[in-house]
Amino acid sequence: MTTIRTMTEKDVPAVSELRIRGWRWAYRGIVPQSYLDAMDPVQDAARRREFFAASAGRVDNVLAVADAAVVGWASFGPCRGEPDAAVDGELYALYLRPDWVGRGVGRALTDAVVERTARRGRRRLLLWVLADNSRARRLYSAAGFAPDGAETSDDYDGVRLREVRYVRELAATATTPATPATGAIG
Repeated sequence: MTTIRTMTEKDVPAVSELRIRGWRWAYRGIVPQSYLDAMDPVQDAARRREFFAASAGRVDNVLAVADAAVVGWASFGPCRGEPDAAVDGELYALYLRPDWVGRGVGRALTDAVVERTARRGRRRLLLWVLADNSRARRLYSAAGFAPDGAETSDDYDGVRLREVRYVRELAATATTPATPATGAIG
């Protein structure tokens, strides 16, 4: 059984390991291999620990845990750099252990993010995804997100990669802060 729970500071090393493993698996053939090879879980954990402390109360992080191991992670909060940042939420990241892809964990994390974002009174949830990441785009489409036509690009070791924005309208359930409730799946 997999449980969805709120991330704590002690989870940072596991999240960094999962994040890098997820990047290397999901973006193989999309992001330059030199970029993927240069990713370091120890350095990532140091940055993530700083970010976790600095963003407390503003950014939410949830985990999927199975048999005491972190198998998925999502980070979300207020929308960055958008005119409606006060009313829109953004899914910043969602990664799974590659051996857990296809087991419903990505969808469970997405559902938890949607529910918690709606509880905060946000009207929409936005996310950016690499245009060539067809697996993630299928997941988001199945979870009710749709591309809205916005695009940007980022540089990865000298290669510009296009990103597309997906949006999902939310039915806000309340304007109270999200609680650290847990839930089980599968």
